[in-house]
Amino acid sequence: MSRSPTDAVELQRQYYERTAHAYGALHEGEDSAHDRALQIILPLLGSLGASSVLDVGAGTGRALRFLAAHKPELSLHGIEPVAGMIERAEAAGLARGTIRVGSGEALPFADASIDVVTAFGILHHVREPSVVIRELTRVARKAVFISDSNRFAQGSPLARYVKLSLHALGLWPAFDFVRTKGRGYMVSEGDGLFYSYSVFDSLKLLRSWVPELMLVELQSAERTAGAWAGPLCNASSVLVGAIKR
Repeated sequence: MSRSPTDAVELQRQYYERTAHAYGALHEGEDSAHDRALQIILPLLGSLGASSVLDVGAGTGRALRFLAAHKPELSLHGIEPVAGMIERAEAAGLARGTIRVGSGEALPFADASIDVVTAFGILHHVREPSVVIRELTRVARKAVFISDSNRFAQGSPLARYVKLSLHALGLWPAFDFVRTKGRGYMVSEGDGLFYSYSVFDSLKLLRSWVPELMLVELQSAERTAGAWAGPLCNASSVLVGAIKR
């Protein structure tokens, strides 16, 4: 029997409360891609003249601590739904109150009130990524940066071609419904509850905010034989930047 969206959110929160003490170890491989994304974003903050950054789904404050160490002049904010993760962030040295309890679906900030808004590895954990993206772009004044996964570059080359074909034929939602037994999500000990997601799913919505996007391949899968596939089938983790000029 499928769970309701509310049940899914609670299941994910329970997972993060349970694993907050070991979050770094569990996400070491994933965090390496996000670390690279931070290194790319860092100089862009200066060129944008950014004075404030909001990290949505801030977790244990990894990104915010990095920014605080390299750009202490920034006004830093975080939103995180799990209190246990915020406690770990503050125990690791992040100033109390930097991260607030909240949800990416309803950010407690005014329109265009934060220069740069970031989201590292959160969109594959939400049922409706488009809702979160609309909130990111609503709050951002200058740029939105998203670092996340790409389902089309996961698995063997054959599996990737199959997924891309199902998507092109409009059959992926039905296939995903069957493979998740109607729940729409899967669960792993290393990543908790997650949905089928690709950063490429969100490009159209981001382009409605700014017409040109920056795409950077953060992690690569085994290369497919066809060069035509490009990052869609080869980039397992991607940074996308939507920057207002």
